[in-house]
Amino acid sequence: MVTRREAIQRIGATTAVLGGASVLGRLAWDHGAFGVYQSALNAQTRDFRLGPLPDLPELAIATNTTDPAELVRKAIDGLGGMRRFIARGDVVTVKPNIGWDRTPLHAANTNPKVVAEVVRLAFDAGAKSVTVTDASCNEPNRCFQRSGIWKAAYDVGATVVLPAEHRFRTMRLRGELLDEWPVYRPLIDADKVINVPVAKHHNLARFTGGMKNWYGILGGRRNRLHQSIDLSIADLATFLQPSLTVIDATRVLLRNGPQGGNIADAKDLHTVIASVDQVAADAYACQLIGVKREDIPYLKLGHERGLGTMFWENLRRVEV
Repeated sequence: MVTRREAIQRIGATTAVLGGASVLGRLAWDHGAFGVYQSALNAQTRDFRLGPLPDLPELAIATNTTDPAELVRKAIDGLGGMRRFIARGDVVTVKPNIGWDRTPLHAANTNPKVVAEVVRLAFDAGAKSVTVTDASCNEPNRCFQRSGIWKAAYDVGATVVLPAEHRFRTMRLRGELLDEWPVYRPLIDADKVINVPVAKHHNLARFTGGMKNWYGILGGRRNRLHQSIDLSIADLATFLQPSLTVIDATRVLLRNGPQGGNIADAKDLHTVIASVDQVAADAYACQLIGVKREDIPYLKLGHERGLGTMFWENLRRVEV
């Protein structure tokens, strides 16, 4: 039988061990981020891709209309429709680019009409819930509101989630560059993830689309990753592979990205690209802003890692 004195001693010893573990945890990972640490870090990647359907296209390019919602419908229908990706009862997260305090005319964020149509189609396919979220670079409230995405997504029934410290969980990504990092839980806890970036210029990566959009799943001082930007993008795309990528090229930022600010830097292209291959989607979209795929190192890395192909011409594709 344990005496009262022995019980108190054991409790004290346990408290000391836990306190020490807490200190060690902070020492083991302190990148100036949210300071969140879990003793049992999850090293599992998040692969939301579906099995291949050899009779259906892998890449769809929609043009020939100026209506963003219609472009989205045409592109996704070209792949076989949203029911190919979303099953009844799915918890879905839609990840646009909501990084900047800019209006749709600046083309720094995903067009809100594109986001809203993806949400609507997910609900029509039977989704139980659809969350729209991003970890913004500028102040989140202003980004979500000024981009027009907050209202557009909310109006079609989405749950709009702004980033907050408690919504991140430290995970072990086990990338070549990225190891332990706070990851945004709405993206990793979903049943299906749809990546909905905007195609635009980036002053360091040259182009940002689907793969670069995963920067928005990280907390912390992610700007430090720009020192090895191509490797960090490849690591993130290895960690999280979406059910579907829908690239907004209805209006693109041709220069001074990723934030932009001058309307003259943007151009209407009235195009939406949908694909089951995030590498191919980027390889096609980059040419729309005048960047060659061979000049984007992270595309080559993604191709070499087997995340997809940078040779989009080899995919089954449809233009609608």
